[in-house]
Amino acid sequence: MAQGRPAAETAQLQALLRGRDFRRLLLLSAVVGVPVSLIAFGFVSLEHALQHGVWEWLPHRLGWSGPPWWWPLPALLLGGVLVALVVSRLPGRGGHTPAHGLGMAATEPVALPGIFLAALASLPLGAVLGPEAPLMALGSGLALLGVDRVRPGLPARARNVLGASGAAAAISVIFGNPLVAGVLLIEAAGVGGPQLSMLLLPCLLASGVGALVFTGFDRWSGFGIGALNLPTVPADHPPAVGDFLWGIPLAVLIACCVVPLMRLSGRLAELVERRTVPLTIACATAVGGCAAVYALATGRSSEEAVLSGQATLAQLAATPHAWSVAALLALVILKGVGWFLSMGSLRGGPIFPALFLGSALATVLVGVPGFGPAPALAAGLAAGGAAVLRLPLSAIVLATLLLGKDAADQLPLVIVCAVTAFVVGELLRAPSAGAPEAAHSTPR
Repeated sequence: MAQGRPAAETAQLQALLRGRDFRRLLLLSAVVGVPVSLIAFGFVSLEHALQHGVWEWLPHRLGWSGPPWWWPLPALLLGGVLVALVVSRLPGRGGHTPAHGLGMAATEPVALPGIFLAALASLPLGAVLGPEAPLMALGSGLALLGVDRVRPGLPARARNVLGASGAAAAISVIFGNPLVAGVLLIEAAGVGGPQLSMLLLPCLLASGVGALVFTGFDRWSGFGIGALNLPTVPADHPPAVGDFLWGIPLAVLIACCVVPLMRLSGRLAELVERRTVPLTIACATAVGGCAAVYALATGRSSEEAVLSGQATLAQLAATPHAWSVAALLALVILKGVGWFLSMGSLRGGPIFPALFLGSALATVLVGVPGFGPAPALAAGLAAGGAAVLRLPLSAIVLATLLLGKDAADQLPLVIVCAVTAFVVGELLRAPSAGAPEAAHSTPR
């Protein structure tokens, strides 16, 4: 053994690191991170600006203080029509269906226009989805497009690694941290030993270079991209016994809510595959209907029940008592239904809404004896992320980064809730006798 590593494995790793081909691969990964991150920055800035225009600027220009209750209906109807046209007419069907997770496979360049247009038709117009999956697909496809032009004829293995590096560079834009991108891709790949190093080093290098580029470009340009972060979190309250007694059942409940919705969305996606245009439009309009019902029932903005939930999550973390219990339950139910419909028919990523739904469900319990706002937020983030991602370590890292300076105190609860939600989710996904299991959310 050499420092805990078998001698044969150590020799393989040293041979890999000394190889000229691998050094070239690292250089290409670093180079890929620069243009991919800039294009990803432009995409997210455009998506953020369109979202602001649809849900804030245009209602104000028409004389309303915010979007009226019926606003999501025409917005989502338009989004459904546009997505249906892209999916049915362009190569690549607008990217993978979010019901199947993030979609970790490499993206061929021919699918890039469809992915770009489907995401811009879905996300700003109200799909209950996040930008992470389209970003990864765009990053992967752009990296392969550039590599195919500069170094045609690369071996398939090197090409796949560079595609993953492009995805890592792009996804670090929206997560606001290259570490999340690296852990996410590595855990999803499920490899070890020298194979892990071959994937890990290029992905970390590309995401690190990408993070450096977009951080500087963000400050220089002044454009906001809405990277996932929580500017304010509840006052720190280190978890006590009561927080674990509430947090563990909460993690079970979150998994029992979101995992069946994901499985149902997979069934819905199969139906939409067969009748793309009418079912895509119908599902998108139904998402708008859920938001309209929420606005009528609660008197709150319909915007809260659509989109990824990123902005509303920041508000929830800062002022958890601004919603009544009834309004929170209505939001969880109606946004959850919108999430299920969006995953089965529109284009985007499943992570951001899952983080929001887990946190909103946790906030319902804030105020019960022995459960504070900070531990509730930590438990909801960890459980929602682990149940949907099926990658517990990635969910723990993401929740920890979102909690910021309070993460150290909440880390034990974050770990326990992430593991609990992951285990319960996998048990719920176990195929029943004679029934085939749906595709993994993240290919192994």
